[in-house]
Amino acid sequence: MSVHSGGKTVFGAAVGILMLETRFPRILGDMGNAMTWPFPVHYRVVRGASPDRVVRGDPRALLDAFIDAGRDLVATGADGITTNCGFLALVQDELRDALGVPVATSSLMQVPMVQAMLPPGKRTVILTISKATLTDAHLAAAGVPTDTPVYGTDDGRAFTRDILGDAPRIDFAACRQDLLDAADAIVAGEPDAGAIVLECTNMVPYAADIRRRTGLPVYSIYTMVQWFQAGLMPRKFAPELDDPRA
Repeated sequence: MSVHSGGKTVFGAAVGILMLETRFPRILGDMGNAMTWPFPVHYRVVRGASPDRVVRGDPRALLDAFIDAGRDLVATGADGITTNCGFLALVQDELRDALGVPVATSSLMQVPMVQAMLPPGKRTVILTISKATLTDAHLAAAGVPTDTPVYGTDDGRAFTRDILGDAPRIDFAACRQDLLDAADAIVAGEPDAGAIVLECTNMVPYAADIRRRTGLPVYSIYTMVQWFQAGLMPRKFAPELDDPRA
């Protein structure tokens, strides 16, 4: 006889995603498109947490709302929590302390690991939706050295304007060109670039394009959550060795 334990409402989805409150369209590859993930996830919308308020303001003012939504995700069944904005690195410690499960708020948390993998003389470069407001405090909260090169799409034609403006319609071809322009700027401005980490979760649909354009490895919230999931629900390789008593 095999006895199973309960304690939560939904089983089989380990990752919980705290979502900003938005209306803009989310294409395949975007974190907010559930079809992006090869495994089930939980979502909770943090009411009042607009992209502009979190990226250009101070998300710490919304901390209680994020904690409440995170606790609801954990109670529902999430075993680990992430978010859909890299700027939420500012509340990493507070969320981790409050939720009692592993928390990975920002794609930027990958930077130290990526840097550790690179050959001598190569550097990790960050690409963000808002270079103007990505501060040393954000970097430090994610464990990123503050001298890490940062590039942005701030001056592009559509991506930053429409994502932070929460536009109901977006020209994704124009967004793609903004990301490619930023990739070109990285190659031109950072001859020692060894890899790119995408801060913004909405950049994931263009990661393959950036990789092809630059020849550099590209890491994103997608790569981080894949790794996060792998620890929360490790793959089983030897079912014939299962022991129901274990």
